[in-house]
Amino acid sequence: MANTYHFVSHWRVNARAEEVFDIISQPLDYPRWWPSVYLEAEPAGTGAVRMHTKGWLPYTLRWEATTIESIPGSRIVLDATGDFEGRGVWTFTQDGAFTDATFEWTVSIGKRLIQYLTPVMRPAFEANHRWAMQQGEISLREELIRYRARTPEDMMEAADPRGPVEVPVRWIAAGALALSALAFVAVARRKRKTEPASA
Repeated sequence: MANTYHFVSHWRVNARAEEVFDIISQPLDYPRWWPSVYLEAEPAGTGAVRMHTKGWLPYTLRWEATTIESIPGSRIVLDATGDFEGRGVWTFTQDGAFTDATFEWTVSIGKRLIQYLTPVMRPAFEANHRWAMQQGEISLREELIRYRARTPEDMMEAADPRGPVEVPVRWIAAGALALSALAFVAVARRKRKTEPASA
């Protein structure tokens, strides 16, 4: 489908797979250690978490993640509904002192703005996702320090979590204007495609 996105992200951290799994398998904690992307997370039923997320682009997404498979230290599978519709799969592989964490994310977008803009803005949306995952890897390294901490002094070794990106108001205004123009172009193109050709 034209509105479907498929991403494969790789993280490599100096940690045991069980440690990385323990952190990733607790999505309610994401806003604490990955706040540049996860603004809110709250329970939404058995195995489900309601998320409010953002990247560096001036919009947010509300969606629900439901864990449908969890193999400790090895694999997590989640279904997404809401502004995202699809599936995410985490796999964790031990390689000596390191863990390779891979996240495969295949989703279609439910948010109308992104649906309309995908034909012209796909590279920007893809870059937004890559940025979000890069922030996650950076934040995970610091969270591992806190995870292993045994004293307050140990905790101090971790850098403060990176908060949401503050976009200047003038950038938001310019971005909104650009997105509006692109949305108009995208709708006009779609309309031309659906109109019957004149004889």
